[in-house]
Amino acid sequence: MPLVRIALLLASITLSGCSTLHLSAYTLDKDPLEPFNRKIYVFNDTLDQAVVKPVAQGYAEIVPSPAQTLVNNFFSNLDDVTVTANDLLQLKFKQAASDGSRVLFNSTFGILGFLNVTDRLEKHNEDFGQTLGYWGMHSGPYLMLPLLGPSSFRDGIGLYGDSYVSVIGNTTPTTSRYAAYAAEGLNKRVNLLDQEKVLDDATIDRYSSLRDFYLLRRQSLVYDGDPPRVKYDDEDEEEAP
Repeated sequence: MPLVRIALLLASITLSGCSTLHLSAYTLDKDPLEPFNRKIYVFNDTLDQAVVKPVAQGYAEIVPSPAQTLVNNFFSNLDDVTVTANDLLQLKFKQAASDGSRVLFNSTFGILGFLNVTDRLEKHNEDFGQTLGYWGMHSGPYLMLPLLGPSSFRDGIGLYGDSYVSVIGNTTPTTSRYAAYAAEGLNKRVNLLDQEKVLDDATIDRYSSLRDFYLLRRQSLVYDGDPPRVKYDDEDEEEAP
């Protein structure tokens, strides 16, 4: 669904030590496809404003909050299956045990995940794009994907890889799979209705902000919140004797 990955970007606004200058410097050579990406962004945003956002707003108005929580828990549990697989691929065995326990107990005692009975266990964020980054693959150029939103060449491959282990990706028949993807996208869009106001108030060029925050957020996720510090040319000049 359009802009469903904006949650990652909004969270990255709170990253410390990232000035606007350094955001721009970091992403200066990361978007060689900017003219093409901006056209895809306009398409996504137009579709979102005309169709997806109004549907999400209607869902939020009509469906009671407890029911929305149950649906959100269900899709969160499905996501934990993919997270656990990527934990193992990154050799994070302790984290895999925790995330696997979330899936096991929420799927059984939590009635297919509709109830979150493992709220004491931290929910992690791992995907195949991060796994590729963990093993040394660079993100490559920034890429705005139709319907899916901000990505990169590496993360685009990651989305395809995750489809092999995700529950929804293996759902048959095809019509049920696409219906599940649509429901998952709607659930994510509903969760962003309030959060997106932060981005609207904080930026002039929404496209550039989405790109910059996305790339920094993904870099942070690959290194589990402790990415290597990027050294900039202006710092070299300041340190010169």
